[in-house]
Amino acid sequence: MRVIGLMSGTSYDAIDAAAADLRLDGDSLVLRPLGMVGDAYGAEVRDALAAALPPAATTLAEACRLDTLIGQAFAATALRADRELCDGRAELVASHGQTVYHWTDGGQVRGTLQIGQPAWIAEATGLPVVADLRPRDIAAGGQGAPLVSLVDLLWLRGRPGTPVALNLGGIANLTAPDGTAFDTGPAGALIDAAVHHFTGHAYDTDGALAARGTVHEPLLRRLLDEPYYALPAPKTTGKELFHRDYLLAALADPAVLATPAVAVEPAASVAPAAPAAPAAPAATTAPTDTGTLAHQDVIATLTRLTARTVADAVRSVGATEVIASGGGTRNPVLMAMLAEELPGVPLHTSDALGLPAAAKEAYAFAVLGFLTLHGLAGTDPRSTGARHPSVLGSVTPGRDGLPRVPRGLKQPVRLVIG
Repeated sequence: MRVIGLMSGTSYDAIDAAAADLRLDGDSLVLRPLGMVGDAYGAEVRDALAAALPPAATTLAEACRLDTLIGQAFAATALRADRELCDGRAELVASHGQTVYHWTDGGQVRGTLQIGQPAWIAEATGLPVVADLRPRDIAAGGQGAPLVSLVDLLWLRGRPGTPVALNLGGIANLTAPDGTAFDTGPAGALIDAAVHHFTGHAYDTDGALAARGTVHEPLLRRLLDEPYYALPAPKTTGKELFHRDYLLAALADPAVLATPAVAVEPAASVAPAAPAAPAAPAATTAPTDTGTLAHQDVIATLTRLTARTVADAVRSVGATEVIASGGGTRNPVLMAMLAEELPGVPLHTSDALGLPAAAKEAYAFAVLGFLTLHGLAGTDPRSTGARHPSVLGSVTPGRDGLPRVPRGLKQPVRLVIG
């Protein structure tokens, strides 16, 4: 079956689409990658999302408008993927949608909301659409995240040692072979918030700003005091916690501003190849809401925060290697810091195992959509904390209804890329 997976993560900068031929072969699920395309959100949608996301308040009218605009944007990307990657022969679309709120209360997830109305995708493509994938796991007592953990478990099965799959998006998450999976904390969320606050840009291209800054140890210590990091797995978090105002509150702490930043030597090397960072302007002092601090130092510190908290999480599961994916792998400063924090633990990107780092999550959602259509579970309770595995999502019929698929199939135990 030819399936398109659609994904927009917590960085809410673009929609990624990956297409794959998927088939069951005994106890294996075989995935043949067909490629990926990506479309940036238009300025109107991105600005409206930024204005509506927590901790901001919004209205039901604005939520409805965004649900439509994002659904239409997803539909346009699905059409492009079908045309450019599938020769117009796609059979199913699986859409993650755009997360706008993940409701946690005392460590328990109570609900989640992903918008991007799938009816627009079905209408534009004529294909059935699997969407709204997270709530079923939450209804079964799970965290609803990391939802790609089952795919990671199938993909890394049989690999020697203790390989850990790591995704570096807005939020970082990992999956270990024993089923342990959780969000480690921010990957790009706070970095992006700082870059936008200080410069107006969306993110730190090639880590250029962090490369010109120095780590501010008092700020790092203040941020590492966050109680989330000490919570046991399974656990999940998002921009409901790690947002711009969270950072500004830390910067307002007098103990943070009382001590200057201390230069830290960059790591000597990094495992994955990455483009060289372009020259960046010399560090300048940029205003915050409560004082002054060189914004490159803030961004360098936040990059170190991500590397430190991810490395702590990786060590906690006894990893013997890390296989990373997501937009954070394109930040050479972050990857160098992570390698420095994990001496003796090989750090690769998922490209080395056949799944492009930029598209791995989109491929994972294509797999989850395929499993749903065939009546197969898309979760492992060890990873999400649910009471039982669940068939995920809701299905919007295509122009010809739903495709006929065999039932009573065996749950696959491994994912083969080929």
